Amino acid sequence: MAAGGGGGPPPPPRPPPTPSGPFRAVDDLSLGVPVGSVTALLGPNGAGKTTTVEICEGFRRADAGEVRVLGLDPIADAVALRPRVGVMLQSGGMYPGARVGEMLRLVAAHHREPLDPGALLDRLGLADCAGTPFRRLSGGQQQRLSLAMAVVGRPELVFLDEPTAGLDVAGRRTTWELIEELRSAGVTVVLTTHAMDEAERLADQVIIINHGRVVAVGSPAELTRGGAEGQLRFRAPVGLELGKLLLALPDGTTAHEGPAGHYLVQGTVDPQLLAAVTAWCAGNGVLAEDLRVEQRTLEDVFVELTGTELHP
Repeated sequence: MAAGGGGGPPPPPRPPPTPSGPFRAVDDLSLGVPVGSVTALLGPNGAGKTTTVEICEGFRRADAGEVRVLGLDPIADAVALRPRVGVMLQSGGMYPGARVGEMLRLVAAHHREPLDPGALLDRLGLADCAGTPFRRLSGGQQQRLSLAMAVVGRPELVFLDEPTAGLDVAGRRTTWELIEELRSAGVTVVLTTHAMDEAERLADQVIIINHGRVVAVGSPAELTRGGAEGQLRFRAPVGLELGKLLLALPDGTTAHEGPAGHYLVQGTVDPQLLAAVTAWCAGNGVLAEDLRVEQRTLEDVFVELTGTELHP
C-alpha cells in the first residue's frame, strides 16, 4: 500500500505520563507483528500494554533495546512514519469545538490518497452528525470518529485502542467488518482490547503481556489448544461402566460421572474420540444425550497466565 504524501498531520496530543517511580512498565519485552495481520495485545491493567504501544507509536522513548516500526525508528524517523501509520486514541487528540466532518477532512487532507471522508462517515454511521461538534457526540460516536481518523489516510499500519468500547451491537459489528477489510487489503492492525470475543474473532495473533513481559504468543486456536485437554460431556443413565468405556478410548483419556447421569470424558477430543464414545454407547444400548464438546476459551487461558480476569 502506498504511503501518504507530505509530512502528515502533527501527532495528536497525548496526556503526560503519570510518574511511576521505580516501577518498570515494560521489562525486556520482545515481540513481532506479522505484516498484513491482526494482532491483539492483551493484558491486565498495568501490564505494560499502553506503554508498549506508545513506544511503537513514537509517543514514548524506550529506555533500552531496539524498536522498529515498518523498518524505521518510531522517534528518529517520525516524519517518514507518520503518514504510513494510523493511531486510534480512546481519549485526547480531539478538539471539542471542531465538527465531525471538519476534523475528518482535515486529517484526510494530509494524505496523498485518502479514503473519501463522506463515505467513511456514512460507513461508520456518522453521516447524520457530520456537522456536530465533537463535544456533543455520544461516547460511541466519539469512538467511531476516532476510528475513522485512524484509517482515513489509508495507513499501512494502524493501532486501535479498544476500538469497540462503548459501542452497541451494530456498531461493534460494523467495526469488526472494517478491521477485517483492512486486513484483507494488506493493512497491519495492532489492537488492544478487553473483549475476548473480539480478540478470538479478529486476531491472527494474540500476545498476552503480564508484568511488562510477554507470557504467551499464538493464534487464538493455538493458545486455547496448547497444553489443554478437551472435554466431551453427555448425559446417560446412571452408573455406566466407565472402566469398560475407557478400554475403547485412546490411552490418556479419563472419564468420570458427576453429578449422577452426567459424564465427562477428557483427553484429545477429535473426531476419532467422538466416534469411539458414540460407538461404545451404541454397542451397549446407551442413548447419549446432550453430547457436546468443550474447549478452553481465550479468557480461560488469560486467567491462567495472569491470575486475573480481564476487565475494561
